[in-house]
Amino acid sequence: MAVTDPIRQLDAILKPKSVAVIGASTSPDKMGHEILKNIIDSGFEGTVYPINPKADVILDLPCHKSVKDIAKAPDMAVIIIPARFVPQAVQECGEAGVKGAVIITGAFSEAGDEGEQLQNQVVEAANKFGVRIIGPNCQGVNNPHHPLCASWPLLTYQGKIALISQSGTVGAAMMDWLSEDKLGTASFVSMGNRADVDEADLIAYFNQDPNTEVIAAYIEGIKRPERFIQAVEQLQKPLVVLKSGRTPKGKVAAESHTKALAGADAIYEALFAKYNICRAYTAEEFYDYAKALAYLKPPKGNRILFITTSGSAAILATDQAEQEGLDVFPLPEEAVEAVTPLIPAHAIKANPIDLTGDATAQMFGDVIEVTRKYYDTLGVIFGDPVEDASSVVTPNANELIIFYGGADVERYESERMHLKGIPVFPTPERGIKALAQVLERKTLDAPQKPTLTVPAAGRQLPLHQAFSRIAEQGLPCTEFAIADSRTHAVQLAQEQGFPVALKISSPDILHKSDVGGVQLDLSSAEAVEKAYDELLSAVKRNNPEAQVDGVLVSKMASPGLEVIVGMNRDPQFGPVILFGLGGIMVEIFQDVSLRLLPLTKEEALTMIREIKGYRLISGYRGRPAVDEQALVDCLLAVSRISEDYPEIVEIDLNPVFAYPNGILVADVRMIVT
Repeated sequence: MAVTDPIRQLDAILKPKSVAVIGASTSPDKMGHEILKNIIDSGFEGTVYPINPKADVILDLPCHKSVKDIAKAPDMAVIIIPARFVPQAVQECGEAGVKGAVIITGAFSEAGDEGEQLQNQVVEAANKFGVRIIGPNCQGVNNPHHPLCASWPLLTYQGKIALISQSGTVGAAMMDWLSEDKLGTASFVSMGNRADVDEADLIAYFNQDPNTEVIAAYIEGIKRPERFIQAVEQLQKPLVVLKSGRTPKGKVAAESHTKALAGADAIYEALFAKYNICRAYTAEEFYDYAKALAYLKPPKGNRILFITTSGSAAILATDQAEQEGLDVFPLPEEAVEAVTPLIPAHAIKANPIDLTGDATAQMFGDVIEVTRKYYDTLGVIFGDPVEDASSVVTPNANELIIFYGGADVERYESERMHLKGIPVFPTPERGIKALAQVLERKTLDAPQKPTLTVPAAGRQLPLHQAFSRIAEQGLPCTEFAIADSRTHAVQLAQEQGFPVALKISSPDILHKSDVGGVQLDLSSAEAVEKAYDELLSAVKRNNPEAQVDGVLVSKMASPGLEVIVGMNRDPQFGPVILFGLGGIMVEIFQDVSLRLLPLTKEEALTMIREIKGYRLISGYRGRPAVDEQALVDCLLAVSRISEDYPEIVEIDLNPVFAYPNGILVADVRMIVT
């Protein structure tokens, strides 16, 4: 029977009332035995059915030869049998009325063509009967709140973070860290090959889960981009993503591992920025960011005070805070007066407050209380073994706790803090970077930008046609016209008014200046005639096979700030809009911002203001600011073109001259399929 809500059907897997283990084993060395034992030892309160045709009893539970022999169909089946038998097992689960299955077994699509055929058979059987599938080739699921551990190792601590992972190893490591820190997890799902259930399904599911406060996902690629975007558009909870395959070779490795598109990393960066997804770049960041978002109270602003026993640790913290955009605001005089009687005379009464090695837990507590009202966050750094430190910190307060170099005392006190729901970070850098993820991005500096998009493949539109497309959108362009002879070029130049520029128009030449296809600042008819001949000769010499449509004559633009506005159509996510400083600066510095469509006025303005060269736009050392609204209009116009003309795969307006009043498009490159 078809299920109206496939997301809610995942309750059968994560909150089942009964579980069958197909491939349960009598041998403690076998995975089928370990999974069965973990389900029992996790405290699962439902009925467990071992399925093994060669055994009568396993772990004191009566065995069944087939899932179809069970009187009442279990909600979920865990399948741990050789791959060639799995399609039949899923078929039998469907016939019996099982609602969900977790397939631990590997050797499917990740193993080659034969395995992919088996996986297709599994999907066909599951779809026929409406069985939701996790896996195959996965490490199972764990929900300590239910409780159910159909995975390994056995971890039972309940927490706030739901963990989704394409990698069993990455997921298990995160689970182990959370368990060791006594923070626990809300749930863990190892997706494996994602034959059915994928990251989009699970994000939607955990968005509705009352035990989940933060979703953490390790992904190598997104299986269904449109469904993923739908899921993140509806998110009410923080989402932390560790996306691997960032470099060219890493991307190849990711696609080899998952047999799915990994995608250009800059596109993912734009996707995460658009939907306020917290991106981690390392496993440590993945852990720290999820922990911070789950357990730190969001600060109202970015002012931070450091209270420490270690001056060096405080310096490291201050450096990182400045780098992340936090404000290490000077200690107000009123606060200086308040802390003076509480700390040693030789202690430093500034920001950071250095209590020195004489500090006790009580001293920390007293200083925390009198300074709390002056700052958005107190960065409390226990830089030495400070006994009873856990007694002077408060859950859900404006405190960032860093325990750094406390040996056995650190381990003991940190565990006590975690049991109180207070996250502890092992280094100043990790703590500050994690705090920055909790703050609203508008209070922080722009994050480091990704590399540019990959150039699109296709045919270059003739230059005058590209200019016409731009002009049709109401964007101001330099006067332009195509010339087919030296005499015609002179005539056009005289009509436009000197000085003018000549540019080769050829579908085969992407970078005109590289082949001598540009002549600038031509101030007379004689100069135009000479430049026309030189331009054609240079192009013929440097690119003799190029098709030449003519020579574009355009009036020279007045000097202004050069910017680039562009679009690249990604095969998965569609048009990506680009903005940055123009001319050769975009190639040298790659100081650009990217966004996916649809693009709003607010997002366009944010794009402009988040590049590192924004000070040139806003006015620098006496130079006037340029017209930001005109730049916003230009970005929105390029967005409209990309929506109205799906055959256009790349647009490059470079340079666009920006002035205090308005802009002028001086050159266009447009690639069409």
